[in-house]
Amino acid sequence: MKKSLSYWSFPGGLSGEMPIIEAARSAREAGYQGIELALSWRGELTAETTDKEVARLRDALRNEGMQIAGLASVLTWDRLLTAEDAHERQAAIDLVARGLRVGAILEAGAFLIIPGAVDVFFRPDLSSISYSDADERLRRALDALVPIAEECGVALALENVWNRFLLSPLEVRALVDAYRSEFLGVYFDVGNVMLTGYPEDWIRILGHRIRRVHFKDFKRSVGTAEGFVDLLAGDVNWPAVMRALRQIGYDGFCTAELIPCYRFAPEVRWWNASRAMDAIFAMAG
Repeated sequence: MKKSLSYWSFPGGLSGEMPIIEAARSAREAGYQGIELALSWRGELTAETTDKEVARLRDALRNEGMQIAGLASVLTWDRLLTAEDAHERQAAIDLVARGLRVGAILEAGAFLIIPGAVDVFFRPDLSSISYSDADERLRRALDALVPIAEECGVALALENVWNRFLLSPLEVRALVDAYRSEFLGVYFDVGNVMLTGYPEDWIRILGHRIRRVHFKDFKRSVGTAEGFVDLLAGDVNWPAVMRALRQIGYDGFCTAELIPCYRFAPEVRWWNASRAMDAIFAMAG
């Protein structure tokens, strides 16, 4: 397995303001082999960034000795594939299609998407929708997007998030298997599962469908988004997680997603996470 750091772990990362090459250099210096990039509404990497500009960014990262571990996006939180409004759903599909094409140029291998939501805890302006409507709308979107993912050679990777939707690994497995495509899979987030389950269970059930992994830790006693803590400071059973990953034969990137940044000396968090990941990788060997 290889260590990667999320672009969102840097000050200005979520807004797209952090210079990508600067972030990559900082990640490399801290011992990471790759960086997970992200499509943003503004900055160097957006849906409007030209193919040539994307290719130049890819080449610049290679020159820095950094691999592109994957591609994420804030866009599919803002434009939901399961939205009530049909125009928003189409806008979300269009954004994901563009993200797949950007991912192909970057040779990222996988594009993380939010698979819609029944509700979004940090968007109180949104009304909830029914679970069955969310399921139907997601499947319609995947009907359109899986062929594009296959054409691009980039895995469409559904992330398990706090969306009150796709709450069981059995459900996620059945959804992925329904499409019988190697280009539909899961961007598995260890910490996100902790509120309601055990990541080692999800890993074993999802198996080869896992395309990428996010490393986060979480304290169950907090029970809110404030429960996300530094790696090794929470309740994740890391030896069990590593045993499960090895059992399914996963050998790809594990990306530390460290949100929010420290207010002061933010680099301390990603340096500490790099050391923590070294220790985690050595567990259950």
